[in-house]
Amino acid sequence: MDDIVKQALAKWPNVPHCYGWLGLDMRGQWYMRDDPTQAAGPFPQSKGSLLRHDKLIDFIQRNYEADGEGQWFFQNGPQRVYVELEAAPLVWRVMDDFSIQAHTGAAATRGAVLLDEDGRLYVASAAGLGLVHTQDMGLAADALAQGAWPEPESVRAADLPGRFGFVRSPAAAHAAKGH
Repeated sequence: MDDIVKQALAKWPNVPHCYGWLGLDMRGQWYMRDDPTQAAGPFPQSKGSLLRHDKLIDFIQRNYEADGEGQWFFQNGPQRVYVELEAAPLVWRVMDDFSIQAHTGAAATRGAVLLDEDGRLYVASAAGLGLVHTQDMGLAADALAQGAWPEPESVRAADLPGRFGFVRSPAAAHAAKGH
């Protein structure tokens, strides 16, 4: 977490959390979701505006983590901005040596490999569950064919949040609690 964010947290510890305003799609792209976008439907049905500002994206990615309930958020100064997830909290890029790197730029050690009913490939790691980026499916197939990755386990996409401890829609979970 950035030092400036830690300082803001210390200065303003009781800023309300923000829900529904930020989304992460299956390709590791961030979307800003204003009131009309949120009113039009849940993420990813209604995505919002694709963020293109590199420094903002870098700031979000440096300050992106999960809380104790498996809800992923971006710590924006003193405010937590909870993230709506299209598939998983991380999107993996596969390197030429078959190692993985998150959309945030953080390297990770590959754990279990999973394949859902729609043919989406996921990789578990200590950092969290991630979806393999569509552009890297060729490298992932090579890793599987060469035995560098284990045979994928068949899973249902709907079971992944419970199994790997993440929440796809913190906004829906927050609303369900009556807030």
